[in-house]
Amino acid sequence: MRCPFCGTDDTQVKDSRASEDSASIRRRRLCSSCGSRFTTFERIQLRDLVVIKKDGKKNIFDREKIVKSMEIALRKRKVDNEIIERAQNGIVRQLESSGESEIPSDLIGELVMNALSQIDHVAYIRYASVYRNFREASDFGKFVKDEFEN
Repeated sequence: MRCPFCGTDDTQVKDSRASEDSASIRRRRLCSSCGSRFTTFERIQLRDLVVIKKDGKKNIFDREKIVKSMEIALRKRKVDNEIIERAQNGIVRQLESSGESEIPSDLIGELVMNALSQIDHVAYIRYASVYRNFREASDFGKFVKDEFEN
């Protein structure tokens, strides 16, 4: 593993432990060149997934896009990081275990929305406003009424 500080390939694992949901392994590493310490995570990848965008383009699935979109929706919300990580791991596991190697981007968006609806309603509405492309304030009102009053 390359050191993010000095770029040397010679790093040592000092400690390894499984995450709470056992979906990843956290490794504390030490660079033998500059002495810096850093953390890496190792996750199981069952298969390579390809995302089919609305315009038909295909991209390699990138877990970090889910992570970033959820971070944006959850910004300044008090939600435990373990809950967020479990939700992200659950989404990825659902996608990998679907049996499909090509996944429509709409499905990923819906899975993220469903996860956020279970975690935090404000984050859910924030994400939905972008994902569903709200154009006016009345779109927010209609969405909230449809989602939470039924």
